[in-house]
Amino acid sequence: QVQLVESGGGSVQAGGSLTLSCTASASIFNGNTMAWYRQAPGKQRELVARIFAFGHTIYEDSVRGRFTISKDDSKKTVSLQMDFLQPEDAGTYYCNKLPAREYDFWGQGTQVSVSL
Repeated sequence: QVQLVESGGGSVQAGGSLTLSCTASASIFNGNTMAWYRQAPGKQRELVARIFAFGHTIYEDSVRGRFTISKDDSKKTVSLQMDFLQPEDAGTYYCNKLPAREYDFWGQGTQVSVSL
């Protein structure tokens, strides 16, 4: 059974924090690089952060130093700690393996809103 379930989104003021969580099925999680993506209204989905199977992490310039990606192999979960949130961080956040094409399976995402 293929599964990606994201949670933890919400509305915060600029400078605030949120922690996103994702539970993935074994077929997606095992042995793969996992990543968080986001999609702002009217824009394409973009990569935010990735974590390799062996634990190494890479962040996009826009979030480096503010976001932290982590995973729990035993639970097949991926988390994204987001600090110092800014309005430009708003959007729907998705987790998935990397690479993931638009025609691959995607979860419903979790919505993040950031107000000034």
